[in-house]
Amino acid sequence: MEEAVILLNWWASPFGTRVKIALSEKGVEYENREEDLFHNKSPLLLKSNPIHKSIPVLIHNDKPVCESLVILQYIDETWCNKSPLMPCDPYERARARFWADFADKKLYSKGRAVWEGKAEDMETAKKELMETLKLLEGELGEKQYFGGERFGYADVAVVPFYSWFYSLEKFGELSIVEECPKLVEWGKRCMLRPSVCGALPPQDKVYNLMLELKGLNQQH
Repeated sequence: MEEAVILLNWWASPFGTRVKIALSEKGVEYENREEDLFHNKSPLLLKSNPIHKSIPVLIHNDKPVCESLVILQYIDETWCNKSPLMPCDPYERARARFWADFADKKLYSKGRAVWEGKAEDMETAKKELMETLKLLEGELGEKQYFGGERFGYADVAVVPFYSWFYSLEKFGELSIVEECPKLVEWGKRCMLRPSVCGALPPQDKVYNLMLELKGLNQQH
């Protein structure tokens, strides 16, 4: 029986982008369905993720899997004979999970604080963002990827935020390339992979969206 794989997604979501990268790395064919998160969430999304009512949702043979990091692990275990995302060593797997979780809890929130932030809060937001990015760069060190020589789980989890770098530099009037050159080079290196290049939205498109959302927030 041919497998049915559907991804409920939104083009700008770094969390949905993770799933697209993982599926591409595994060579899994799937249908990407864009959701209108602001005005009209689909009945399928509401049925598939009744707890959070959010994307991404991976529907594999009519069975929904929610939350991006859970989905990444599901993909790695389901299509385990192709391009493993997780390292073999249990300790290295734990480290990969830690940094993926760090991106969720720190990088997303600190980045959002910069592009959504008010002028009086900007200096604190910029400082906390750069501290977060420098911690990531410290973990990367001289390695090609977070897991060493092989592109893997932590890279898949973190690299979607590379699409935010241009916007964060604009909104925060800062230079990530000067402060974290190794992290920027890592992002460029990841973009050489078809799975990443094909999944990440253009940085200028992300910037225009953030301008629009920031304007809407200021109106309310």
